[in-house]
Formats: sequence, C-alpha cells, structure tokens
Amino acid sequence: MKNITRRGFVKGAAIAPLAVSHLGLGSSGDAQEATSATQATTSATMPAKGADRFDIVVAGGGHNSLVTAAYLSKAGYRCLVLEGRPLLGGGVKTAELMLKGFHDDVCSSAHAFLMDNPMMRNNELRLGDYGLEYIDPDPIFHIPFPDGSYLTQWRDLDRTCEEFAKFSKKDADAYRKMLAEFDAIKPVVMDATFTPIGFGKPLNDVLAGQPRGKLWQRRLAMSAWEIIRDTFEDEHTRVFMLFLSHLASEPADAPGTGRLAYATARQQHSGRPIPKGGSGQLTNALVGFIEAHNGVLLTNKWVERLIIENGKCVGVECSDGSSYRADKAVVSTIHIKHLVDMAARELWGQDFVDGVDTWQAETAMFVTHYATTEAPTFKVAGGSISPCEAGILASSERALRFGYDDASGVVNLKDPPLQIICCSVADPTRAPAGMHTFKVVGWQPYQLKEGPQHWDNIKKEVSDANLKYLRRFSPNLTDDKILAHFIESPLDMERMNPHFWHGSAHAGAQTAAQTGPMRPMPGWAHHNMPIPGLYQTGATTHPGGSVTGGPGRNCATVMLKDFGTSIEEVNKKA
Repeated sequence: MKNITRRGFVKGAAIAPLAVSHLGLGSSGDAQEATSATQATTSATMPAKGADRFDIVVAGGGHNSLVTAAYLSKAGYRCLVLEGRPLLGGGVKTAELMLKGFHDDVCSSAHAFLMDNPMMRNNELRLGDYGLEYIDPDPIFHIPFPDGSYLTQWRDLDRTCEEFAKFSKKDADAYRKMLAEFDAIKPVVMDATFTPIGFGKPLNDVLAGQPRGKLWQRRLAMSAWEIIRDTFEDEHTRVFMLFLSHLASEPADAPGTGRLAYATARQQHSGRPIPKGGSGQLTNALVGFIEAHNGVLLTNKWVERLIIENGKCVGVECSDGSSYRADKAVVSTIHIKHLVDMAARELWGQDFVDGVDTWQAETAMFVTHYATTEAPTFKVAGGSISPCEAGILASSERALRFGYDDASGVVNLKDPPLQIICCSVADPTRAPAGMHTFKVVGWQPYQLKEGPQHWDNIKKEVSDANLKYLRRFSPNLTDDKILAHFIESPLDMERMNPHFWHGSAHAGAQTAAQTGPMRPMPGWAHHNMPIPGLYQTGATTHPGGSVTGGPGRNCATVMLKDFGTSIEEVNKKA
C-alpha cells in the first residue's frame, strides 16, 4: 500500500471524515469538529485571490505553527494561518467524538513539557488572558502491577519516595538522588531544548563544562533501559520507570534514549498539568492571541502546493483553488514527507531529499476513546483510586519487546502495555455530571505484514483485547458502564491527520538519528528550508514531539532574527 498523501487525504475526506467508526448518539467526528470550529476562529471567509495582504502565510494550524504565528503577530507582522481540518490545533484539540457533552482530547492531553517553555514559564504571550487555565492533577501517575501491588507518583516527593520504599528502600533513595541530579542539570538541558540549533553551543559541548558533565554526556548517549536497570534493583520500580520513559513511544533499549529515563524525575516537580476544558484550550488561546493581533485563521483550507517565483517561496495554493501570497515568508508545519511533493524536487536539493527519504516514524499509537458512567478505578490499600493518568506494563521484558514488535509488523496482544487517561476525574467540565470520558492508548506497528490497510479488519479485535486486559486491573468497567466508544488505529490516525505519518503522533522517532541537529535532517535543523522564503516548524523539527511549543518558539526566534530583530525585543512589548 502506498503512503497516504495530502492530496489523497483530501479526496477521501468527504467519504471518511475521521476514518473511524463509533458507537452512540453523537454525530461524526468532522461534524463535531465543525461545530467546535466556529468557536476556534471568527475568520470564516475572506477574498480568495490575495486581495488581502499578509506578511506571513502559515500552512497548517497545529499548535507549533500557532505558537510561531503568535510571536510573529506580537512583533507586528500580519499572519494568515491555513488549516485543512474543520478545527485548528492538529494534535492539540478537543472535540465531541462520541456523544454530545463528552469532550475528548483528540490526541494530546497532558502539557507537562510545555511548562518548561519560556512562553509559559515567563508568561511571554499571556495566554491566560485568552482563557487558558491549567489543572494540576494529584496523583501524577499510577501503575498497578499484575501481582496486585502498585506504585503511585504523587506531587509530594516524600510521599512518592514512600511508594518506592514499599519495594526497595535502596530504590527510594536512588529515585531521590536521580531527581536531585537531574535538577542540577535541568537548566542546561532546558536551555538547549528551547534554543534553536545554531543559536548556541551544542548541548554536548555545554555539558563538557558542567560539574559531572562528562557523565551526563555518557548518560544521554546510553539507552533508557541501561540507566534504569543500573539505578534500580526491584522489578516493580524498574517497570514504573520504564513505562514513563516510554511515553514518547521509543523502544527503551534504543541508544540515545537515556534522557527518557529521567522523564519521571522531570515531571516530579512539573506534574502533568491539563488545560481546563480540554487540550484544545491551548489552541483556542493561541487563536485568540493571533486574532487580537490582526491575524486571520481559515479552516477547511488544504494547502496543496507552494508558489515559487524566481526560486523563492512566495505563497501557497489550496485544494479548493484559492491561493494566498506572503510579503515576507511562508511557514510550513506540513510533515516533511509531504512537503517535498509541494514543489519541484530539484528545488530541495539532494541532501534534503535524502533526509526525507530516510526519516523514520516512532512506534504508532492505537487509541480507543470511551464515554462512561464511571472512571477507571484501581484497588489500593484501604480502598481504591481513580487517577487522571495510569499505566499498565506487565514486566521489564515486555517493555523491551517494543522495538522487536514494531520491526516484525505483527500485532502483539499478550499483556499489552496501556496508558489510561481520564481527564474528567480532575476536570468535571469534560463530561456531563457524574459521567466520564477517557482513552486507552496502546502501541502497535503501523506497517503490518499484511499491509497497513489490514488495520481496518482487526482494529475492533485489538480494541476489545486492550479493554479486556484493562479490566483485569479496573474491573468496574463493565459493558453497562460504557455508553459509547471510538477507535483510532495507526492507519486511522494517519487518515485523520496526514502529519501523523505512519501513525506517528510525535512526528517521528527521537532516536540518535533524529534528535537535535539531526531533526529534521543534518544541515537543515535551523528552521530555514532549502527553498528561500520557506520556514519549517512543528514536531518534525527541534526539539521534536509532544506538546512543548518548542519548535514553534524556536522557529519564531530564527525568523525574527532574519527579519532584523530578536524574540527578546519582541517580548519586551506589552
């Protein structure tokens, strides 16, 4: 089966709005998105052939491109954002996927890493003025084990260490030490994350000058499994640490994933905050900011071609025949696998094309959304717990099978690792009174031996198997408690959003071959594309996937410098 193209997606969108089926009384996903879209943008129509002038045209309305547009708008540049779907936000949006009144995060939920972004840390865009409010769930994360025991991460460090000490006092001490060591190096790591490539020393060089910096150079080059295995002695604590290191969908034994071993320590201080009302509230706040600064945002506008004149990108053409021109630059958040098809191949240069051809997806997500009368509930000492987020992982060995399963192209339903996200526990506005909406996330190969199209034949079987396994730990989720469900296979995710290439919701593997200056490829990690006038933002660029807003802010930093100012000067504005 050929990879899905943006052109092919547009042609099929009318007959398969979200390319998934659902049960219940709600309308189709696109209809629900269209309903929400009227709240996300007020700019529904405008002259199609460039009668209105813009400094910047942004192709794609994901959260990173909105962050870039917000900073450029703050700097005084008039921006136009074009989004192919009915609702802005890409993987950061909320819609009624199943039943009216049940607000589901279409992809992302927790925004833990976003809080380290100077955009939020220093309140550079004042998004709270546009309705963005965060909830800080406690506990942070809960993992039940097959033997009936469990480990819970609480916002309070001492309480979390007590959870580790149930299994090993040595491991509790090791966790506390790991947290302290990461805290010492965190400012350096975060500064590198939110600094564009080429705007400062490479992280490895900066670490060389830090106390114990050479140790951190080694740690970051190691695998997450090696660090966790050597730091903790008990299987339960190892499993807990492995699960949280796997949230980026990388095999835990892959070289260069050592940083992921510190994911638990990183979120011990930040928690896993969620926007009140849904993940899409971040998108809505960014939209409000852009509109307040004279920007325009249009939905149902699939960008299909770049307009190139005299070797420079000066605008875009959409699938409906409309075209839009930019006086200064075009910003793309379109996946690089599709971007290279929007202009003649010779304009990109062979190095760039080679980088695109060798780009790899991470392990794909398989998701089932549920509308229920109860939240997932797990047994604990003295009662039960219904956390906002929980994970199920049978053993260390099961975690280490991720890479093999993905490479083999075979669905593995034995003890499937699962992430359970029930934001309505912490945010009752997500569902009608007394009701809940949650999702069960698993990981499976996109490229099945039978071809990715085989997902249409087996996705219900996989979803049912995941629910059956979850019920071993949360037996309250009986059939009578489930009002509706909505399945997204890896193929469905790609159909829903072509930026989720091969079901890759984090926009590509973040292994040693695709991190830092290797993202999206060597020589082109500075957001400038080979075609002059074109910039790239989004999760295919540094620092990569998850909701960090890092690629968006970094891209804005590069563009503002190219335009003769700096992001620091822009941030001085009220």
